[in-house]
Amino acid sequence: MIIELSNFFNNPSIVELGPLKIQYYAATWLFSAVFIYLFLRSHKIIKDFGFSYEKVSDLVFTYGLFFGAFVGGRTGYMLFYGTDQLLSNPLSIFFVWQGGMSFHGGLLGVAISFYVFSRKNNVDFLKLCDALTLSMPIGLGLVRLGNFLNGELYGRPTDGSWGFIFPTDYLGIARHPSQLYESFGEGLLLFIILKFIYSRNSEKGIVCSSFLIFYGLIRFIIENYREPDSHLGFLIFDLSMGQILCIPMIVIGLLILNKSRKVA
Repeated sequence: MIIELSNFFNNPSIVELGPLKIQYYAATWLFSAVFIYLFLRSHKIIKDFGFSYEKVSDLVFTYGLFFGAFVGGRTGYMLFYGTDQLLSNPLSIFFVWQGGMSFHGGLLGVAISFYVFSRKNNVDFLKLCDALTLSMPIGLGLVRLGNFLNGELYGRPTDGSWGFIFPTDYLGIARHPSQLYESFGEGLLLFIILKFIYSRNSEKGIVCSSFLIFYGLIRFIIENYREPDSHLGFLIFDLSMGQILCIPMIVIGLLILNKSRKVA
């Protein structure tokens, strides 16, 4: 069954009031932060720190969403995917209205901002990362739905019995809805895996290392169904940039896991 999506899925704005535009992608980022905040503020992994609701809000919205995910995600995108544009016009890093956010850049940005937060508040950095990564699949699942509604980051062509035709695709061919694959894999499935691991072993570093490993594996597999960025295509060994960035992520996760098990 081939599903042809209407232009509803090609309208990035939910509401337009003059210059004010509320977009699907931006809305899913905001909802992600809200749901992560609600999850963390009542969870044992954060309560152990003795944080007030105000402190959790500062952690999620200021350090996590703005300085981490937004600034890091935009910077990472320009470095990993928009190098030529950045070199030709360094100011393009601020052109956020043109789109372009990188998960791997956002993750690095969040790690740096959380390290600053941990030093400022005298809490264990790795334990703080456990809290973040336990809740992160909530945001990942929602943001991938935003990608789907925007008709962006769609999958590779499929000649199977079903596929989606995205109005943003100039070829107008049936493609894998890779955004939905990622929403399920990086969202619901990863959340279940991490919750299970935390219920069995809450030692410091176990959750964040498991996140890096399993996210990297899930993303690497799903990238086989996702159309690579047109200006990059396939790189070494016919891997996409997303797959290449997952490799050091998995390695770092294994190193943290090995260290955590030795300490335990």
